[in-house]
Amino acid sequence: MLDTHTHAWTHPTRDHPWVNGPLIDVVDEFSVDTVYTAEKLLADMDAVGVDEAVVVGYPICEWTDNAYTIQCVEEYDALSGIVMLDQFADGAADRLRSGMATDGILGFRLGAICSYDRMWETFDPEANWLCDAVDETEFWEAARETDALVQLLAHVDQLEQVVELVETYPELTYALDHFCHADPSVSPEAGAFADLERLAEYDVAVKISEVVHRSEEGFPYADMHDHVRWLLETFGRERVIWGSDFPNVSDDASYEESLQWLEHVDCLSKTDREWVTGRSFKNLTGR
Repeated sequence: MLDTHTHAWTHPTRDHPWVNGPLIDVVDEFSVDTVYTAEKLLADMDAVGVDEAVVVGYPICEWTDNAYTIQCVEEYDALSGIVMLDQFADGAADRLRSGMATDGILGFRLGAICSYDRMWETFDPEANWLCDAVDETEFWEAARETDALVQLLAHVDQLEQVVELVETYPELTYALDHFCHADPSVSPEAGAFADLERLAEYDVAVKISEVVHRSEEGFPYADMHDHVRWLLETFGRERVIWGSDFPNVSDDASYEESLQWLEHVDCLSKTDREWVTGRSFKNLTGR
């Protein structure tokens, strides 16, 4: 079993200080320790039967500081990583190549839902800098060269920007996080969420991750189950991917609950669950 969306971070140091004040405040509300290391993640994974995990860069330090994510994948075979990159920065393409040269780093994540001047500090569904990012051709060429997974945190209202990126670089592989930040008020069959169907013909997967915070109900988050059904029908189980977003969801749920809700989704067969909890992501990334 593979959890495609976890986080881990270590103590602040002089070289890697904690600078993201809003995130530090959030971390204090988690049920886990304020410092949640790879060792603690692995222990929690073992307790619920998760064999492997992807550690997604956690911007508690300066947001492009990927030192601890890289350390995680270098030290533990069970962990892979997704780094954070600023595609507008000088030398961004070379930084991407350098990150992808580390065995276990699978790709990078862009926070399209974040205000670019406050990256990973606040969410703004009206942010539109991803349109400008499309023009960073050298960066996207490096993504193609390194076969990097492009992981996007975008809101459903930003799907036009995502479509523009995917249509411009259709040879890349993409994963869209957290139901594209849809909640139960966004119908899975009409409106913004249904616009995802425009991406189904490309190498795009959608993560049914962070369901604890997407749902407006308690376990097993039944108000998001129709979204899972629609994604399975539209993208197929080969491109629907589970991730816990643990420990970000630990303010409202245990790690076990962030996994076991899948057993209560009527449209998911046992084989479907095997795909969304491992096979689909490995198929997507060629792992």
